[in-house]
Amino acid sequence: MKLFKMQVVLTLAVLCLACSGAPALADLAWNIQTVDSEGYVGKYTSLALDGGGHPHISYYGNGDLKYAASDGSVWDIQTVDSEGSAYSESSLGLDARGNPHISYWDHTNSDLKYAVSNGSTWNLQTIDSEGYVGRYTSLALDAAGNAHISYGDLTNNDLKYAAFDASTWNMQIVDSEECAGSFSSLALDVGGNPHISYNNWANTELRYAVFDGSTWNIQTVDSGREVRAFSSLALDASGYAHISYYANDSLKYAAFDGLAWNIQTVDSKGSVGYFSSLALDTSGNPHISYYDDTNTNLKYAAFDGSTWNIQTVDSQGAVGAFSSLGLDASSFPHISYYDATNGDLKYAYIPEPATVLLLGLGGLALRRRR
Repeated sequence: MKLFKMQVVLTLAVLCLACSGAPALADLAWNIQTVDSEGYVGKYTSLALDGGGHPHISYYGNGDLKYAASDGSVWDIQTVDSEGSAYSESSLGLDARGNPHISYWDHTNSDLKYAVSNGSTWNLQTIDSEGYVGRYTSLALDAAGNAHISYGDLTNNDLKYAAFDASTWNMQIVDSEECAGSFSSLALDVGGNPHISYNNWANTELRYAVFDGSTWNIQTVDSGREVRAFSSLALDASGYAHISYYANDSLKYAAFDGLAWNIQTVDSKGSVGYFSSLALDTSGNPHISYYDDTNTNLKYAAFDGSTWNIQTVDSQGAVGAFSSLGLDASSFPHISYYDATNGDLKYAYIPEPATVLLLGLGGLALRRRR
């Protein structure tokens, strides 16, 4: 009875904290889990949250494309594609029914591939096999649940784009200038038009392309000898682009206001900014997960409207590469990433205050489906 009363008091206290406004993230602890540790797993992660705020992750493991999904208590881990070997870069999206769609690069055959699940079966397709294609893939789903994919054509050094119209895949060359198309990130606006950030290696430029329904309009966002890679794109409520990226050994952030690009250096302590992943909260403020290469840590930066707040999320070994960030309905962060020390897939999140007491002492169980 005393324990019950204590739980009620604590629950009411937590609920009051939640009702008084979301607390500073620094006041809350990160919950860190090892999702998959079977073999050599966890590179090239891509995370999406379903309507209940539960994480779904695509990733590379043991030469296969893998997928892990949590229902809040159990991780269901599946092998999506094991034909051949060395499936690597992937990008995950969830449709309105919560079914996963994954674009990925088949390293063995140098093809762009696509997998979609109906809840019980994975349907696999080869989208593009013309040359050495499919690297740096990024996927987004439109309102009808149709997939749109940006990717690199390394045979011709082009940035390409493929869109499914419910019956056919339509492919376009977005940018054919030398060495275009690496590290692409795709987002769709409310009209379903694609926006892509990407890197041009020849000119060391961060570029941005948007399709207006008939023409691709291309801009150079940032340039210089050290503007390299790892762009991540998100669109705000006005359809304006926000991009995180690595340049000059720093994490940088560019935001378009309708007239010009505003560029900031978010973190420059050491060599930081690899594998950045960007998401915007309900107020339009940016949140970024990224890798600190100097200290081999996973880091996280959040802008509160006036200040960047930076945290080290995980420093247990060499951790944080291939990060992917999602924000839940209350703008709390969820991050998937790679633990290079142990060869594991890891997941970190900050639980909402009103649900902290519901977590219990046990970690998530694992259930594997082959």
